[in-house]
Amino acid sequence: MSGLRLATGGMTALTQREEQAVAAAHASPMLERTRAWSAVNSGTGNIDGLAQVAEMLARDFGALPGTLRLVAASAAERVGTDGSVSAVPHGQHLHLSVRPDAQRRLLLTGHMDTVYPADHPFQTLTDRPDGTINGPGVADMKGGLAVMLAALEAVEAVGCPIGYDVVINSDEETGSFSSAELIAATARGKLAALTYEPALPDGTLAGARGGTGNFSIVVRGRAAHAGRNPEDGRNAIVAAAALALALNAAKSPRLSVNPARIDGGGPNNVVPDLAVLRVNFRPKDLAEIDRARASIDTAVADVAAAHDVSIEVHGSFNRPPKPIDAGAQRLFDLVQSVGADMGLPIAWRDTGGVCDGNNIAAAGTPVIDTMGVRGGAIHSSDEYLIVDSLAERAALSTITILRLAENGL
Repeated sequence: MSGLRLATGGMTALTQREEQAVAAAHASPMLERTRAWSAVNSGTGNIDGLAQVAEMLARDFGALPGTLRLVAASAAERVGTDGSVSAVPHGQHLHLSVRPDAQRRLLLTGHMDTVYPADHPFQTLTDRPDGTINGPGVADMKGGLAVMLAALEAVEAVGCPIGYDVVINSDEETGSFSSAELIAATARGKLAALTYEPALPDGTLAGARGGTGNFSIVVRGRAAHAGRNPEDGRNAIVAAAALALALNAAKSPRLSVNPARIDGGGPNNVVPDLAVLRVNFRPKDLAEIDRARASIDTAVADVAAAHDVSIEVHGSFNRPPKPIDAGAQRLFDLVQSVGADMGLPIAWRDTGGVCDGNNIAAAGTPVIDTMGVRGGAIHSSDEYLIVDSLAERAALSTITILRLAENGL
């Protein structure tokens, strides 16, 4: 996996200014920053760890011009196994605004949280002889944050006048529920957006993405003795199972439906009066979201009537599908052209995964959401970063930003 794919001397199609900017990006302490940020556990629920990482990021990104603030998380909720609804604590989000009055403005986003909680056994970094580092969040996405910062330092070093906002949220891995408003607000009106999720190990970028919706559906029945008077009960587990089957019947090639779990029940001699159905939808386009919502409404009404239970639906389609429209295609073409001038092949392919790029596209802003490092095995204890890709991807972002500043889309 090692072996530098990018040599400054091989970038013969670059202007002198672009070469100077790339040299400045390469001088950034990307590896040291990645190590330092990754050494602190910042699982989405680790509020203390997130606060520590946010402070480190604020210090490092604060060297850029503009106004930096740490933004309190918006309200978010979760449904417990007992059907109760409670607030979910989240860390603060970082927002940096530079030259907000510039004619051309960009959005750059990333996340400081990881999928590894404070008590997860995967907590340390290991250098491997193949030129990779194994560690929590090194690819997803603290290495990407280092690439982002290096590119911004480089464009500032050559006096690029473009305006930009940086948003680094603390809850991407759990759906960005407490940062969605901030992301949407900063995305609107931007020329383009770059998000620093990792590219695939070979450098392939994500193209179109499907959407996702997560729901917790609370079914309330009536308890009764399972032997003495079961007819007086209303079995919430049976109703939830019927609801799962009804929702599952809505799946199609354009809509994946996954009833994932039913919480509830108790002793075998009691008709259960509570169940919580967890279900995930993956629509490939906006029309499928409308169809899924209609299916939920119909299934809930039918099951509630047939089983004489009450049903409460919690959740939303929090990440709409991200198609490759004309604006996104122009942005991909630009990045591919930059790669060609660097001697770096750029390809992309559609994926079923989701990220904040979905929300940015929904705000009407063209986005490429895998501008981060090359790496792999994310969300596992085998997660790794290809070290050489730090310089490679920083150069790719640097030149892309310079050309967006000069020519737009």
